[in-house]
Amino acid sequence: MKFLDQAKIFLRSGAGGDGAVSFRREKFVEYGGPDGGDGGRGGDVIFESVAGLNTLIDFRYSQHFKAQRGQHGMGRERTGAGGDDLVIKVPVGTQIIDDDGGGTTGGSCGATLLADFTAVGQRLTLLHGGAGGKGNAFFKSSTNRAPREFEPGGAFAEAWVWLRLKLIADAGLLGMPNAGKSTFLNAVTNAAAKVGAYPFTTLKPQLGVVGHKGQEFVLADIPGLIAGAADGVGIGDRFLGHIERCRILLHLVDASDDDPVGNYEVVRDELDAYGAGLEGKAEIIALNKSDLVEPKALAKLQKKLAKVSGADVFLLSGATRAGLEPVLDRLIEAVGVAKAPAAGAKDRVWTPV
Repeated sequence: MKFLDQAKIFLRSGAGGDGAVSFRREKFVEYGGPDGGDGGRGGDVIFESVAGLNTLIDFRYSQHFKAQRGQHGMGRERTGAGGDDLVIKVPVGTQIIDDDGGGTTGGSCGATLLADFTAVGQRLTLLHGGAGGKGNAFFKSSTNRAPREFEPGGAFAEAWVWLRLKLIADAGLLGMPNAGKSTFLNAVTNAAAKVGAYPFTTLKPQLGVVGHKGQEFVLADIPGLIAGAADGVGIGDRFLGHIERCRILLHLVDASDDDPVGNYEVVRDELDAYGAGLEGKAEIIALNKSDLVEPKALAKLQKKLAKVSGADVFLLSGATRAGLEPVLDRLIEAVGVAKAPAAGAKDRVWTPV
């Protein structure tokens, strides 16, 4: 299945049905009086987050969504049928953003966040259908015994909105292009991410489930970041959005590169520039492809990177699987702590923005 994390769609709720103008016609009843029924209510446009979806690809081929309009009222005081609601199913992690003149790429696709679906089963009525109009029977009074008045149905509502998907994972992989992230993901999960000895082998985010010592967690691999990613270079700001919800980051640095420490600093600068909590998110640092570097030079590089980052630096090789165990131990420990609810904490009740 193709991955799509952003789509623009058109929405329209159903208009209400008109009220009817009708008079009772019955044998031997000379003045039957008005009996026009009310119109039916138009359908609403509702979004619902469901399990089993992890892409917005369906919205590439179907971009216009219209709820059913209400039926007109009829004689004998029959109310028109109401229009069916339109329920649009989206993946968990989807944001609905108002198209209020923002750009069409990156994080600037509109500026007003309307909803953020973070759990299965959340629903939001985004557009309400028009009310049904009153028939002439409603306008009958002691002074107006045969009204020909009726009320037209309420108007529909319409809007263009952006859907933006931000993956929900326990841990996120990040690093420069060709840092070995996909190789690491394949080594610790059953994901079949494309691997190649060239930059930007990964062009879309990947998810995998890691099983380690009887525990499982979801790991997200995003395409490599380059300088300017936070400003949209290489649509890096969209990639960074996929790790906003991660509990911890695993930062892989290519030990065989000409300037590993400089590469680490570039990625850190982009996290700081992007913001959204990424700059302060817990991070595990690992020198990947350690099998390609001479041991003495590797030890020196590890010490230098630890000094610059102020954190422990792990050594590993996704290709040979060397050093995976301690890294996974640290990830399991970090994810387990993050998942544990705080003492006395209560579940937050979701409400639409």
